[in-house]
Amino acid sequence: MAKLSLDSKLPSLGTTIFTQMSALAQKHQAINLSQGFPDFDGPKYLQEQLAYHVAQGENQYAPMTGAQSLREAIAKKNKELYDYDIDADSQITVTAGATEALYAAITALVRPGDEVICFDPSYDSYAPAVELSGGVLKRLALQPPEFRVDWHSFANLVSDKTRLVILNTPHNPTGTLWHASDFESLWQAIKDTSIYVLSDEVYEHICYAPGGHVGVQSHEQLKERAVAVSSFGKTFHMTGWKVGYCIAPDYISSEIRKVHQFLTFAVNTPAQLALADMLNAQPEHYRELPEFYRAKRDRFIDALSNSRFKVLPCQGTYYLVVDYSAISDMSDVDFCLWLTEEVGVAAIPLSVFCGQPFDHKLIRLCFAKKESTLDAAAARLQKI
Repeated sequence: MAKLSLDSKLPSLGTTIFTQMSALAQKHQAINLSQGFPDFDGPKYLQEQLAYHVAQGENQYAPMTGAQSLREAIAKKNKELYDYDIDADSQITVTAGATEALYAAITALVRPGDEVICFDPSYDSYAPAVELSGGVLKRLALQPPEFRVDWHSFANLVSDKTRLVILNTPHNPTGTLWHASDFESLWQAIKDTSIYVLSDEVYEHICYAPGGHVGVQSHEQLKERAVAVSSFGKTFHMTGWKVGYCIAPDYISSEIRKVHQFLTFAVNTPAQLALADMLNAQPEHYRELPEFYRAKRDRFIDALSNSRFKVLPCQGTYYLVVDYSAISDMSDVDFCLWLTEEVGVAAIPLSVFCGQPFDHKLIRLCFAKKESTLDAAAARLQKI
């Protein structure tokens, strides 16, 4: 019998760097500051409500668009925080994590040959989703340390084939933010086109700006052609629950739902109900989240002040970007391997977030950890 061979749809992809570094950290018993997940548990009330709904028999399929109570709680939260008026029935879709929402939105919007603009460094799920949809990804490099968008360069990337712009704020991995002026600049660049916007806002509640998070829904014109994506895993320290959602106008939501219903159809029912309870009963959790993570950020920055690393500004997310150029000339990938194996701290190289050469000596450290974990990691990093 002839041996079969399969032409990969994603021939350039292998196991993600996040999985690789976590495995390497475990092998060398290193402190894992690479993959973006907390080493502490989420709220007790949320856990209790999950058990409650399981015991109450809420164990069958949820509605395809998401549990009614959860969609209503999301709409209420967004009205309270941002004064957004969102229809819970037609504009909110609950997904199996934010990654599914991103995939469903890209699949719904992008056609073969369409061009998609993203800003590098960028989250690693964007490019494969675009490629699987037959799109062509155009990357605009953001330059450290500010990582701001050069709008002149952006305008040069826009063509009559551009279909979608993907942005991320607060930004993983750099910890930078988009401001109202950025959304206005984006609008001015695309207002006479048929270009859509996908705004990855999974760290919306981990924002340290005085005025709080500014998202795509805050722009009156852009929100009519935009999808905003968020994540409960980041907000409630429960990344393993894999529950996220997207907000979009009716005409876009209906297309996203067509993809969603044949991708996962519905999301874990008792988890959705527990999250709805949490949003309604303990809104102080997401209100206080910026200060919760600000304290961790500041503690870690202070601990690294005696090291040879240079810490870049962090305005959001639970990541620090640090410059190691005073320590080594190694590439960021090699430096992260060395750091894990020899120093006992696992980090992520920024170059893996880029589709173009990235020669800066920068790595990402996750500070969504217990204070004892951060202190132990900092003690090791200070010795270099």
